[in-house]
Amino acid sequence: MTTSQPPNTNPSRVIPLTCSGHTRPVVHLQFSPITHDGTYYLISACKDGNPMLRDGPTGDWIGTFTGHKGAVWSAKLSKDATKAVTASADFTAKVWDTYTGDILHSFTHDHIVRSADLSDDGTRIVSGGQEKKLRIFDLNKPDDPASEAEGHESTIKSVIWDGERNVILSAGDDKEIRVWDVRSFDQVNTFKTEHPITSMELSANGKYITSTAGKVVYFLDASTYQVFKSVATAYDVSSVSLHPDHKRFVAGGSNDLWVRIYDFESGKELEVYKGHHGPIHTVSYSPDGEIYATGSEDGTIRLWQTTPGKSYGLWQNKASKDEKENDVNGIAPTE
Repeated sequence: MTTSQPPNTNPSRVIPLTCSGHTRPVVHLQFSPITHDGTYYLISACKDGNPMLRDGPTGDWIGTFTGHKGAVWSAKLSKDATKAVTASADFTAKVWDTYTGDILHSFTHDHIVRSADLSDDGTRIVSGGQEKKLRIFDLNKPDDPASEAEGHESTIKSVIWDGERNVILSAGDDKEIRVWDVRSFDQVNTFKTEHPITSMELSANGKYITSTAGKVVYFLDASTYQVFKSVATAYDVSSVSLHPDHKRFVAGGSNDLWVRIYDFESGKELEVYKGHHGPIHTVSYSPDGEIYATGSEDGTIRLWQTTPGKSYGLWQNKASKDEKENDVNGIAPTE
């Protein structure tokens, strides 16, 4: 693969933190909201089958969830960050205790699970994948049959539990975002794109559904499911994340190495950075908007400052230090 440097690459020296530890491509990242202890956390999904939990502001490794026997395609935290749910190629969705790292529940499917999410109160999960169907599992009644909904014509790549509106969002290769009523599991709305949908997330305040398909970034009104704004790019977009203040967004590409920052109002590209050695599969802004994380084919997570040079997390008095890349290694626990 060859790439050329974009003409408007930011000339300033931007030094991201590099979070090592994974051994294969990092395919999904999610920051938690700010929790009761005043901090937040970052969870990563990787094809190595070992999702990891990190301290959000610093990227410091906290622990690795061990138990999957295949690639993990999705990893998400509950609102209070006490639970995590992962979706895997081993045909399971697993729910974890983030304090102990223990598996609380493991739900078997008939095919690869590509995405899963927790309800706002952390008592249920929704999952979707290559079965082309959605399943809801009740964690209080884990042995009961799952509720199921069908309608997608191909692999489901992303699912979201929108507790504020009591709906579930699903999207994937059939070029549609579908909206499902949580109580009846009936489809109540849909949005169609011209290309398979590669990512879908809710903005931090739940106002927008952010999505990528082909070379287009979509921002849908989460109440009406109509396009609020779309931004066309010159590359295949893999993932997008909207800053909490809705003034900018970050995007990654599936076939180049550049991290791009855009103005939300105008859609103009503001900043372009290179740090990864492989295509960028996933991007996510922190809940306070101070940093954003990128995950790549190169097996690393990188943390970038929204305001380079500001004292924050491990970026302490950076101007007075030698400019070199910080390496935050993931180390397996020892007894």
